[in-house]
Amino acid sequence: MTKSTRRKFIASASLLTLAPAIESLAMKKEKPVLVHHVFFWLKNPDSKEDLAKLIAGVKSLSKIETIRKIHVGVPASTEKRDVVDNSYSVSELMFFDDTAGQKIYQDHPIHQKFIADCSALWEKVVVYDTMSA
Repeated sequence: MTKSTRRKFIASASLLTLAPAIESLAMKKEKPVLVHHVFFWLKNPDSKEDLAKLIAGVKSLSKIETIRKIHVGVPASTEKRDVVDNSYSVSELMFFDDTAGQKIYQDHPIHQKFIADCSALWEKVVVYDTMSA
């Protein structure tokens, strides 16, 4: 077998082994997901103690079994633009399998305790719930 033929054979064989993986990725449909994104504005935005307490409270929600993934964040130091609102103090981004899982989260004792313990810290809360399109 010449070098050129061997190269063509190896390239063809590589593509053949990748084809099923590429096809499965292209054909794979994502399960519907409910995304729950909450923004909190602290009453005392300069209080490091209040910020730490709110972050700890939000992180405690991760123990709720229907939350598939959670991200807790604060405003990023990104470029200032008219379309960017970084006036909030803390955000939580949660992923659920469905509305039933999100309902369990809403009624869960850990969530109710979070509200009881932390609601005095915030002056405003905005929630965005979305479902996969």
